[in-house]
Amino acid sequence: MISLTYAGWDVDLLPALGGAVAALRRGGADIFRPTAPGADHPLLTACFPLVPYANRIADGRFAVDGEHYALPRNVEGQDHPLHGVGWLVPWTIDEANDRHATLRHDHAGDVHWPWAYAATQSFMLDDDGLRVTLSVTNHDARAMPVSLGFHPYFMRGPVTTVRFAADGLWLVDAGLLPTEQVAADRLGDWAGGDTPDRATLIDNSYTGWSGEAIIGRADGDLRLAGGGTPFLHLFMPPGEDFFCVEPVTAMPDGLNRAAPVLLAPGESRTIAMSVTAAG
Repeated sequence: MISLTYAGWDVDLLPALGGAVAALRRGGADIFRPTAPGADHPLLTACFPLVPYANRIADGRFAVDGEHYALPRNVEGQDHPLHGVGWLVPWTIDEANDRHATLRHDHAGDVHWPWAYAATQSFMLDDDGLRVTLSVTNHDARAMPVSLGFHPYFMRGPVTTVRFAADGLWLVDAGLLPTEQVAADRLGDWAGGDTPDRATLIDNSYTGWSGEAIIGRADGDLRLAGGGTPFLHLFMPPGEDFFCVEPVTAMPDGLNRAAPVLLAPGESRTIAMSVTAAG
């Protein structure tokens, strides 16, 4: 584990467990759901990276430049390949000091993702909070499709409201794949601020996200911001002590819903996320 501390903020990192975040605290209070001791899967952590694709690919099937691909399922109990490769493999430490760390993941190309690539995460604490970047570089001889994201688990108990602006949202079927685009307020008044306590599951992607979400807490509001992430995915399961507000570059099954973003050999793409004091 790597621990960074600065200006009352603390973040613990788990390079060996998918390059995940173990905890984020402000003034000793948990912001992210802390990872329990002995946790052995990224789904039990505080935050993990989505690379080289975000969310689900329907049945693992898609086409790029006229060639068809079929990826196997990668998580037990999931009907479709989920969240990419990076979250399920160890990352190495490129550098680390008291307030900054860079992690790296190299992929040679295999059945789970046929293209070779390298990914890096950079974590930095400053006076306002945590700033993270996620980059991927295509090391293959072919153009590689890519979508990226972050999957933070926020503590639900201290949070009163979640507020953000978006143009619309995608409803989903029983397999959590998009079916229909509707108004952004169908599942909650997020523009005005709504509670993360839900009676039914929200696992939906919002389009036209403004790039900012305000998470209201009694001990001081938080600002979640994304860079290069035009979609926001909400995961709010009933009865749990967490909820997720995920900045991403594409909707679920994005490879089959629109022309994929392609990285030429040697080309890179970078996104950013920050979790900071709101005022």
